[in-house]
Amino acid sequence: MVTIAFYNLENLFDTIDDPTTLDDDFTPKGEKRWTNNRYKKKVFKLTKTISEIGTHNTKEPPVLIGIAEVENENVVKDLVTNSNLERINYDYVHYDSPDERGIDTGLIYNKDYFTVLHSEPIHVHIINTNGDVDNTRDILYVHGKLNGEEVHVFVNHWPSKREGKITTDYKRIEAAKVLINFMAKIEEKNPNPNYIVMGDFNDSPKSDSIQTLMDTNKFYNPSEHLLTFEKGSASYKRKWSLFDQIIISHSFLNYEKGTHSFLEANIFDEHFLTEFDGKFKGTPFRTYVGRKYVGGYSDHFPVFIQLKYNE
Repeated sequence: MVTIAFYNLENLFDTIDDPTTLDDDFTPKGEKRWTNNRYKKKVFKLTKTISEIGTHNTKEPPVLIGIAEVENENVVKDLVTNSNLERINYDYVHYDSPDERGIDTGLIYNKDYFTVLHSEPIHVHIINTNGDVDNTRDILYVHGKLNGEEVHVFVNHWPSKREGKITTDYKRIEAAKVLINFMAKIEEKNPNPNYIVMGDFNDSPKSDSIQTLMDTNKFYNPSEHLLTFEKGSASYKRKWSLFDQIIISHSFLNYEKGTHSFLEANIFDEHFLTEFDGKFKGTPFRTYVGRKYVGGYSDHFPVFIQLKYNE
C-alpha cells in the first residue's frame, strides 16, 4: 500500500528578497517580519506533518507528495533534508513558475518506490478581461514509474478567486482545458494512461472547472465525498471548502496483477494541525492571520489517497 498526498504549504518563502518577484512581505524587514527562525520553525512543522500523512495504514510516509506555494528550489530542498524527512530516500521535482509572487508547485517522491522518467512545466496561458496576461502558476507534469507501473502525475495550483468567483471562473476552466489538451498528446501514444491529478484547484469538486475535467469521462474524483458542513481542507469565514483534491483515472479502479488499485481518500486533519480553541477551533492552524504571526502549519490541511499494489 502506498500513500499519495497533496499539501498547500501556505507561503513557504525563504527570507531572501528576490528582486524579480513580489516577495517583499516575506523578508525580515517586510510586513510579515519573516525571520530565519520563523522560517525554520515552519519547515520543521511542515515536514513533521508530511512524515505522518497516511501512516495509520501504511506505517510509512507518503511515496508522492505534491506541494504548492513554495518559493523556489531551495525551500523544497530544505524540506527533504530536514531532520523529520532526511531518513527517507526523498528527492524532488521543481520548476520556477511565472507567478508574480514567485510561488510554485513541486513534487517530492521516495526514490525507493518511484522513478522519474520525464518532467516539465505546463504553462497556463490566460488573458485577463482587460487584455493583460495573467502570470499564474505552471502545472507540474511528472511521468514516472510507481513500483514499476507507469503513471502520469500533474501538480496544480489554479488561479485564485481573489477577484471574485464568477469573474475568475474562466481562468480555472482554461487551466482544465490546458490539462486536457496536454493529456491528448499522451494518449496518442498510450490509449489508457494512469493519471494522478492533484492540487489546490481553488474550486470545489462540483465546480465548472473540475467538471470540465470530469466530463472527459477519464476520471474518478474520490474527493467528492470528503466535503461536509463539518469537514474540509480549508476554512474561510467558518465555512469549509475542498479546493485541495486528488483525482485519478479510471485505470486505478482495476485489480490486475502488477497494477495499483484505489483504496481510500481522506483529509489529514489531525488535532495537532488545528486551532485548539476559540471561534476557529478545529480549522487549520495557519502561520499568519492577516499580518499577525501565530506560528502554525498552513491554512490548508493535506489531502491524500492510498493505493494497493496488486501482486
